[in-house]
Amino acid sequence: MNASNDQATALGDQPIAVVERDGVRYTLLGTAHVSRASVDAVEAAIGSGDYDAVAVELDAPRLQALTDPDALARLDLVQVIRTGRTAMFAANLALSTYQRRLAEQLGIEPGAELKRAALLGRERGLPVHLIDRDVGLTFKRASSKLGFWGRSKLAAGMLASLFADETVGSDEIEKLKQGDMLEASFGEFADDSPLLFETIIGERDRYMAAKLRAMSHDPERPSHVLAVVGAGHLKGMERYLREDTAPPAVVCGQLESLPHKSDIPWFTIVLALFVVGGFFWGFWQGGLDVGSDLLLQWVLATGILGALGCAIAGGHPLSIAVAFLASPITPLHPALASGTLSALTEAWVRKPTYADFMALRDDVQSVRGWWRNRVARVLLNFFLTSLGTAIGVWTGGLRMLGKLVG
Repeated sequence: MNASNDQATALGDQPIAVVERDGVRYTLLGTAHVSRASVDAVEAAIGSGDYDAVAVELDAPRLQALTDPDALARLDLVQVIRTGRTAMFAANLALSTYQRRLAEQLGIEPGAELKRAALLGRERGLPVHLIDRDVGLTFKRASSKLGFWGRSKLAAGMLASLFADETVGSDEIEKLKQGDMLEASFGEFADDSPLLFETIIGERDRYMAAKLRAMSHDPERPSHVLAVVGAGHLKGMERYLREDTAPPAVVCGQLESLPHKSDIPWFTIVLALFVVGGFFWGFWQGGLDVGSDLLLQWVLATGILGALGCAIAGGHPLSIAVAFLASPITPLHPALASGTLSALTEAWVRKPTYADFMALRDDVQSVRGWWRNRVARVLLNFFLTSLGTAIGVWTGGLRMLGKLVG
């Protein structure tokens, strides 16, 4: 890594890399997301006046979360559920909760140096570029590469992290100082899964390098860019800045897309055919008694377990009733998912207040807080109702299969 002596002095002990390409000089400043020294290095670098643009390892939602604590209170929870972004909301909440635990333990806000870089750059009238990929999109790409059990493990780990209130271990903190916030948040999952690690770190290295290269095509092309990124991204970004020959727009387009899935929902079709076909077979072979028995067992297995999940989540009686009615027909169409319909009902009947949103990050630190906070309770409703229905579908399906082959 090459840099001038003056630059090295200004940036202290922070690792840096300098790359010149297409008429632009990029200085990559590797930071620790929980270090006061990194904040000082950012202030010294921008204060030097050597740079005419600043790039930061943030996306717009993360910057808003860092600079506008009240943004969460303006969220339309019903719209989040309707548009299928409940899991993404939970992922962002898990990241926020993890950061809150770190801040309380270490006395510094995780990502403070990124926030400082964005704000100080704007104060000095410099163009500020947010070069990281949206966290929700990263989560979607990561989960799409995992199998069913991998996704289940990831979801369970995220849910567990929302309930956790223990201190963050010293090994995890040291890893965070040298790495990346998302990598630390997903921790053991990234270690266990090369695919997950590649999505969280490797893809973002190339994505952020492409975002930097795109600046050379700007009408007002900067001559010297300061890029503030986690130290764990430094090596990969430097390599992509030097070697990647694909057009930046193509790279970003590829890494913002989701793996192609068939437009035909085969699993839903097969499951629906099995359920409906089983009913018809029962009526045809065994008459009204057998067919009615199969239908009743299916409704009870799925409906009761779906409603039980909603009840455990502290759902309103109307939400529990919706869960019971929706669970038997959930396999027939994704739009009729019991978790979604029950959570929508809960959010409508017990509409979260401004105070619920403001207290959300604190309330999810305790088990009792999850049932006390209306926003958290809607999330619990969604996950536990969905889980209960899924168990009910397998239970009812196996009972139906046993009846048909018995």
